[in-house]
Amino acid sequence: MRILVTGGRGFIGSAVVRTLIGSTEHQVVNVDRLTYASTAGSVAAVADDARYHFEQADICDAAAMADIFGRHQPDVVMHLAAESHVDRSIDGPGEFIRTNLVGTYELLEAARAAGVQRFHHVSTDEVFGSLSMTDPGFTESSPYDPRSPYSASKAGSDHLVRAWGETYGMPIVITNCSNNYGPFHFPEKLVPLVTIRALAGEPLPVYGRGDNVRDWLHVEDHARALIQVAEHGVAGETYNMGGNEERTNLEVVHAICDLVDELTPPLDSVSTRRDLIEFVTDRPGHDLRYAIDST
Repeated sequence: MRILVTGGRGFIGSAVVRTLIGSTEHQVVNVDRLTYASTAGSVAAVADDARYHFEQADICDAAAMADIFGRHQPDVVMHLAAESHVDRSIDGPGEFIRTNLVGTYELLEAARAAGVQRFHHVSTDEVFGSLSMTDPGFTESSPYDPRSPYSASKAGSDHLVRAWGETYGMPIVITNCSNNYGPFHFPEKLVPLVTIRALAGEPLPVYGRGDNVRDWLHVEDHARALIQVAEHGVAGETYNMGGNEERTNLEVVHAICDLVDELTPPLDSVSTRRDLIEFVTDRPGHDLRYAIDST
């Protein structure tokens, strides 16, 4: 089977590409625009494999998508290309609307014209909004309630994919995941940012009081689950994916500080890396808690 992966040089997309080449017999076409968040090293281990093909292209470019689909004739699309940083979406929402909505539309049309066997859209639990500390986790039937330009753009793309399934009979599946962590995570995100700054002895900014809760899922576990859905999921269904590991942001930062203290020499400036933590003004509309019911 030939699988076209969009965003395959990004964090989650590259984990999918590595797992597909390393653990299956599928051919992989990696389509990536090579934005600031793409990492060449993330696919270096598979770049010379005969089953791996790379195409630098923008999913918003209809002609480029038609050309790539025409040349490679993919059986399955795994759509992971997206702008994903909430803070950036607040400062500049236009690029999020362009990539996450317009890009998804162009990709759907290219896939529909090519008659793909499956269109797997990879999304986020942020489309469901915010939970209280006592609410049960999100399920596949949770109502949509996006709170940021990023989550709104992803919610819109989810709805587009479902509409193409209902209107045109496209065999679609959607997955919504919790926060990921793991290798090749771009350093603007919490875990790598704190790790890098803790190693360097630099201040560790934490929004508010660090009380916001996220459910954490290792990216390689997520990649394996995504491939299972791409291969065996039921057309028209949605699948939520979580790690059952809820932590406050402050707990995550504390854990990283303690681990860095354990594994590296002490700093002269502070007695522990926890002393580097600086609480900063919370970002607008910061959702209190995300959690997925993975039962």
